[in-house]
Amino acid sequence: MKILITGSTGFLGRALVGGLKTSGHTVCRLVRPGTNKEALRQNAGFDVGWNPATGELGAAAVGADAVVNLAGAPIAEGRWSAERKEALRSSRVDTTRALVNALARMAVRPRVLVSSSAIGFYGNRGDEILSEDSLPGNDFLSEVAKDWETEAEKADALGIRVVRARFGVVLARDGGALPQIAQPFRFGVGGKIGSGRQWMSWISLEDVVTILQFALENGTVRGAINVVSPQAVRNEEFIAALAKALHRPALFPAPTFALRLLLGEMADALLLSSQRAVPTQLEKLGYRFLHNDLPTTLGKLFS
Repeated sequence: MKILITGSTGFLGRALVGGLKTSGHTVCRLVRPGTNKEALRQNAGFDVGWNPATGELGAAAVGADAVVNLAGAPIAEGRWSAERKEALRSSRVDTTRALVNALARMAVRPRVLVSSSAIGFYGNRGDEILSEDSLPGNDFLSEVAKDWETEAEKADALGIRVVRARFGVVLARDGGALPQIAQPFRFGVGGKIGSGRQWMSWISLEDVVTILQFALENGTVRGAINVVSPQAVRNEEFIAALAKALHRPALFPAPTFALRLLLGEMADALLLSSQRAVPTQLEKLGYRFLHNDLPTTLGKLFS
């Protein structure tokens, strides 16, 4: 397949580009004005010009069979000021709207759009088990995710199969959230976050790449899918498994009040909220997870 990808220079995008190429697909990175040239060189590929502000899509996009939309400003970079929150929203919602509008103008449209979202869609839900049919939350990330998915779903009216991939915490040694979580342990001051009772829904990067390819190639995959392992864990369990994998103690918890003082609203949304998501749709579709045991997964990552 010829596959267009937005967000190709990001953590997930780089891994997906490599995986798709290995599988024999032709990958076209949608490159917006001002994209970091060094990031492009690090993951060489075929580039197509893409300007979300104008909706302009390069002619080389013609003949694409599929699109993967991974665009979005990093969620955990800096405190959430009003300006930062608008950037987080615009880079997801507005960019997805522009992408779908560009697809609408193509004479021959791709068959499938896989568009990223997040389990933040559900908000802070305590011990509730969250399938793809669960209702959304009502906090900032929930609202962004709802609007993000709404824009992607508009491609369905164009005859394009739409998959909305709700990512959990993606685990990789050299990217995503895990290096930041692991950093305090390297100095001997790691520990549970807040009460440690909040649920964490995780997924290995290797499974993410395989699931996205599964969604692209399998015509029965559509709508929302929770991209999480079948085994969500509480934060205290996650931290204990991470400490063991790093051969470090977990003696210094991060108090809730300190996190809120340091990070503000972002602390509640990213560190203290609880989402016990389950991959109901993936399991129904017969997807077989490569990694579903957290201690084993972390042990391999840090071996």
